Amino acid sequence: MAVKMRLTRMGDKKSPFYRVVVIDSRKARSGEYIDKIGYVNPLKTPAEINIDVEKAKQWLANGVQPTETVKSYLVAVGAMEKSNKPSAPKTNDKKKKKD
Repeated sequence: MAVKMRLTRMGDKKSPFYRVVVIDSRKARSGEYIDKIGYVNPLKTPAEINIDVEKAKQWLANGVQPTETVKSYLVAVGAMEKSNKPSAPKTNDKKKKKD
């Protein structure tokens, strides 16, 4: 079972907030999750980030892979160290037609 730490969207239309959850990667975005780690409210300035650091470290020690966004939030609260290795660029290389 591939387990990930990712965001689940909550809130009303045009006023979202997100839960940081541990979930099976094959489940839907708002599907049944294993554990709730915290929440993020991006509408506040600065964004309100409330993550249980001890739970997050426990799950990371068990091998859970966070998404890029969750990883940045974990670095912000001190649950993870920022890696020096740059992530792979997200490009959409389209094949060119031969003339």
